[in-house]
Amino acid sequence: MQSTVNNNENWTPKIVAFFCNWCTYTASDLAGVSRLRYAPSTRVIRVMCSGRIDPEFVMEAFAKGADGILIGGCHPGDCHYAEGNYKCLRRFTLLQKYADQMGIDKERLRLEWISASEGKKLQEVVNDMTEQIRKLGPSKIKNVVETIER
Repeated sequence: MQSTVNNNENWTPKIVAFFCNWCTYTASDLAGVSRLRYAPSTRVIRVMCSGRIDPEFVMEAFAKGADGILIGGCHPGDCHYAEGNYKCLRRFTLLQKYADQMGIDKERLRLEWISASEGKKLQEVVNDMTEQIRKLGPSKIKNVVETIER
């Protein structure tokens, strides 16, 4: 599978990003306003708090063809909803275990704490994750799910 990816220079990873409204989403806005360039492979879903991300949303994104998932939230202690990011961290830990059991590479799932003023960090994280996913190649989970559903 890896050789197919190397031959197909047009392949772009599909990364679904769940961003907290108050911090990471605002950082992505700052990155845009500051004209910082980052890979266009990310599709952002704005959520009010990273603690509101249901693990089912993440697994469904993988099942529908996402090659990677990026979750972004406020730094611990800075959550606008007091403890939402701690809830996110607990769910993320469980998600990692579940994804591993489902055969999803751990590098395809990532959690980052990015505040509203860290547009540069957002740029670096998105570019880094895009390169990481590009090296892994397309996710096979969608094909597995389609085979099971037949």
